[in-house]
Amino acid sequence: MRVLPGLLLAMLLAQLDAMIVSTALPTIVGEMGGVDQLSWVVTAYTLATLASTPLYGKFGDLYGRKWILVFAIVVFMLGSALCGVAQTIGQLIAFRALQGIGAGGLLVGVIAIIGHLATPRERGKFQSFIAALGAVAMIGGPLVGGFLTDAASWRWAFLINLPIGAIALVIVVTRLNHVGQRVEHRIDYLGALLVALFAVAIVLVTSWGGVKYDWGSPQILLLAAAGVVVFVAMLLVERKAAEPVLPLRLFAIRNFSIAQILTFLVGFAMYSMVAFLPLYQQSAHGYSATSSGLLLLPMLGASLVTTMYSGTLLTKTDNHRAILIGGSFLFAAGLCLLLLVDQGTSELLFSLYMIVFGLGLGVLFQVTVVTAQNSVERANMGVASSTVTFSRSIGGSFGVALFGSVFTGRLLDGLAQRLPADEYARLAGESGRLDPAGIDGLADSVRQGYIASVVDATHMLFVWAAPFGVLALVIAFAVRAHKTAE
Repeated sequence: MRVLPGLLLAMLLAQLDAMIVSTALPTIVGEMGGVDQLSWVVTAYTLATLASTPLYGKFGDLYGRKWILVFAIVVFMLGSALCGVAQTIGQLIAFRALQGIGAGGLLVGVIAIIGHLATPRERGKFQSFIAALGAVAMIGGPLVGGFLTDAASWRWAFLINLPIGAIALVIVVTRLNHVGQRVEHRIDYLGALLVALFAVAIVLVTSWGGVKYDWGSPQILLLAAAGVVVFVAMLLVERKAAEPVLPLRLFAIRNFSIAQILTFLVGFAMYSMVAFLPLYQQSAHGYSATSSGLLLLPMLGASLVTTMYSGTLLTKTDNHRAILIGGSFLFAAGLCLLLLVDQGTSELLFSLYMIVFGLGLGVLFQVTVVTAQNSVERANMGVASSTVTFSRSIGGSFGVALFGSVFTGRLLDGLAQRLPADEYARLAGESGRLDPAGIDGLADSVRQGYIASVVDATHMLFVWAAPFGVLALVIAFAVRAHKTAE
């Protein structure tokens, strides 16, 4: 409990920055341009996070979790400072990747430290603090990002991390003792490289396909083929590695594997919705950055409630299966209800749909972590924690990249159909330098065509997301009931 505030602040840094940029994105691209690179401001962060997480688990075992966590905090703060002074969209994307490298260590380090300090039965209670913090970050991130963007500058969405990080750093250095026994490891650098390359291939295919290149173009086909080759190589290397960075043997444990799949789907939906819904609200309805953040409150508030309650319920009942099925049902129902959203949908009805989705999201966000940890022995806590974080991060990267591709492709197609050729060429030539104020300045017919295209593109996101929600519900039924050790 002495060190818990520092651990929670460290976790807040990583989770807040996955969300805080969402409401600032329209202003960022309005200032810097690069609508075709919009998703990469989020994707670079999540991709770097997932690429670094497998190594952090091993390094924590080898060098001590305290000092690896300290290193991660410092890297994250450096990335935040550089993001705050970025001058081009390319610089911002690169510095976001540096942030993500630090975030991978924050996520894995905090989860693994709490996993070591708590008994298996108590993990549900203590991990609920982390999950609740994630929900707070989801609520606070868009709100803080929107407020700072409107009141000062989007740059403060990154610079605000510096004082928070400094406090976390002081607490961790002065209060956290050595955690766990130091274990000598053979670091699987080749496996880590292949895992990162596979993730990059997935993200590039999903983000470039249908936008930068046609799906059947040589570039996309070669990338897809390279991804398959890297995946096969990754499986071969990880099967033979003495201490694989992504241990395939753990995936033979049924509940562990199911928890990873559900965690992937949670990351897929959570990061994608938070990234693109503020863009929809600002572009289609003319809301400010702060207001678009407020419109996420129903989803995020509902997620906070079930995140906190599900951890307590899990500790009392120890019934992973029933809780996961219930959460997956709400998750799927919320995504299916969003299919009904159109330009005429009232704010109240939209909020109700988001509440249902948020209730399910909160349950899955919390219980999947505990299910995965309780499926393995304590000696594998570090790698199990890093695998959970990896699954959520790759889900977020895949989701943002895929949704970004779908959204951008559908938006450009809609603009081409609804606008005269000269107006379409003018808007496309501005490379996305069109913020909410710029939309209001368009001619009425052009503005209506633009809004209709944004609404149509957002609806297509819901069409793509709904089947993933149904898939989560089906998979949850495969969870095996078991009793957790005290």
